[in-house]
Amino acid sequence: MKDYKPFVPLNKELPEFTFKAVFLGILMAMILGAANAYLGLKAGMTVAATFPAAVIAMAVLRPFKGSVLEENLARTTGAVGEALAAGAIFSLPAFIMTGVWKEFNYLQATALLLVGGILGVLFVILLRRTFMEDDSLPFPESQACTEIVKAGQGGQTGAGAVFGSMGLASLIEFFRNANGVPFLGSSYKIIGKVGKSVFPFQTPASSPAFLGVGFIIGLRLAAITLAGGVFGWLFLMPIVLYVKSGADPKFAAEVNSLLSSGQNYALFGKFYGIYAESVKIIAVGAMIVGAFYTLYKMRANLITGMKRSFASFGKGSGEGDDNMHRANQDLNFKVVLLAISGTLLAMVGVYFWLTHSVAISLVTTVVMALAGFLFAAVAGYLVSIIGSSSNPISGLTLSTLLLAAGLLVLLGMRGQEGVAAVLGVATVVCAVAGVAGDMIQDWKVGWNLGATPSKMQIGGLIGVVAAALVLVPIVMLLHKYAGGLGSESLPAPQAGLMATMSQGIIGGQLEWGLILIGMLFAIALILIGAPSPMLIAVGMYLPFETTSAIFVGGLIKWAATALAQRRGFGPKEAEEAVENRGLLVASGLVAGEALTGIVLAILVASKLKLFVLDKAALAKATKEGYTVLGGIAPSWFGHWSTALLLLLGLAAFMIFFSLKGAEPKSDDDK
Repeated sequence: MKDYKPFVPLNKELPEFTFKAVFLGILMAMILGAANAYLGLKAGMTVAATFPAAVIAMAVLRPFKGSVLEENLARTTGAVGEALAAGAIFSLPAFIMTGVWKEFNYLQATALLLVGGILGVLFVILLRRTFMEDDSLPFPESQACTEIVKAGQGGQTGAGAVFGSMGLASLIEFFRNANGVPFLGSSYKIIGKVGKSVFPFQTPASSPAFLGVGFIIGLRLAAITLAGGVFGWLFLMPIVLYVKSGADPKFAAEVNSLLSSGQNYALFGKFYGIYAESVKIIAVGAMIVGAFYTLYKMRANLITGMKRSFASFGKGSGEGDDNMHRANQDLNFKVVLLAISGTLLAMVGVYFWLTHSVAISLVTTVVMALAGFLFAAVAGYLVSIIGSSSNPISGLTLSTLLLAAGLLVLLGMRGQEGVAAVLGVATVVCAVAGVAGDMIQDWKVGWNLGATPSKMQIGGLIGVVAAALVLVPIVMLLHKYAGGLGSESLPAPQAGLMATMSQGIIGGQLEWGLILIGMLFAIALILIGAPSPMLIAVGMYLPFETTSAIFVGGLIKWAATALAQRRGFGPKEAEEAVENRGLLVASGLVAGEALTGIVLAILVASKLKLFVLDKAALAKATKEGYTVLGGIAPSWFGHWSTALLLLLGLAAFMIFFSLKGAEPKSDDDK
């Protein structure tokens, strides 16, 4: 690496691993992890925390004279919370959904996240140097984050965009959430009838977080997600209702009665239960094929990543290298290997705690160790090519789940212990893959800046521990006080997939007919060249108000880009201009709504309600021991018209601030 010239020269010493940097990193790991746990349970996806973490670190540390390397360490420590959140939300809820746990077991769940997150960091320490020194790897998100940090050293932090949009989203959620003061509407449920066919439709949710997600992923991916929602809710669901009404006259009469009396919300609740028992299972079948198809399309990169990982294993930590500069100083490999061994032993204990079987614990640990190291390498390589936002964590986890379930069936393991073992493996591998991809991305930013790897590695381990301690209580809280896991308000699609597959294979309870329909549907999508069958399947699984709101977010980004072009930007320049500031605005909207939703759930957990919507809700709340502070809300609270106005206002806000201050380059600058 003769041409390696980081932002901070290697002969220049700056403060790096300091108390203020680590403390801020711990806070961000907890907060960003909690926000992404909330988002993932509701929308089935998380958003990369590297960018907001970088901006927050610059803004907070600047008044304390923090150096660029201190900012980098805080960002690395803080961003890992989002990566670990994927492990928490993609698999832990499945323990509840399958009945393995009646209530969340905090100690077992936290132990699974800890061993998975720690292994994710330790595994990629062995691979770091090869990834950093390969100039053929583009690292798109790492390079973008590096430029944000460099711009921040000139005073352009973008902190106002993040914190301002966080504050706005928090305010909106407080006046939109049923646990707050529901002055603003969320979405409107419409049930239309044409002949004997019934069409359940929901308007887009007036959710800052969902709009932010749609903005981040862009119009194309948002449209693919909506396509799944349209297919599930407006094509398959009317067919299911038509057949059910024909076969059950009593059901048809009940539907007609509720429709004629205008009780759309009560009828929609009934429909959601039917949807969960039919279309969502079809979506699970489509997700299975979609996950493996995603891995198949990436097969060349996957194989290259495997080869790269094994080739780099013998490279060593750089000790004894003639060019042993700061950017090559990893943690001692002997210590790392010893720590991996100790973590694997701890994992045997955790699996025994779950299954009460020594043989099963050993088998699952071996499966996890092999799959974990392999997928850590694969996740790192994929992130280096396409960025952490496209890391196929659920596909990698599902592959491991099926392998583990098959092995346990061959060993004669059945019942809840077998399901617990399979989900334990899935949770750890999910955490490993998420953390490994995030660390490789963050360490590349540090490599560009001239940071010390060993200090970032310690920061990553600290961030994992901090996030693991708070993520499980957040999921427990949301499950108990925000609608319940697997419900319309918290659908948790990936966890639903893991629950269905593990319970079906181990316990023989799989609805194979509906699963097969979904698999054949995904195969048909592949045959016609449809993009991303996995994303279409996730769109089928989610409530329509969620997918349509994500689509609106994609439309907002498209509109902002079109307006930028009208102001004189070229097509590529317009995209960059919108993304530079728009991604920060969108990230702030996601974080603001998520954190307020969690705070309101804590309020309900404290047996406090600000308002209830009617006398029946007041009687129920009083009977359950709640103190209702504001009484019954006025009848005009939560009207659909306020939801529409809110959507339009958010769209204007996002477009305006995405373009604020952006000017096209002059001919002299080009």
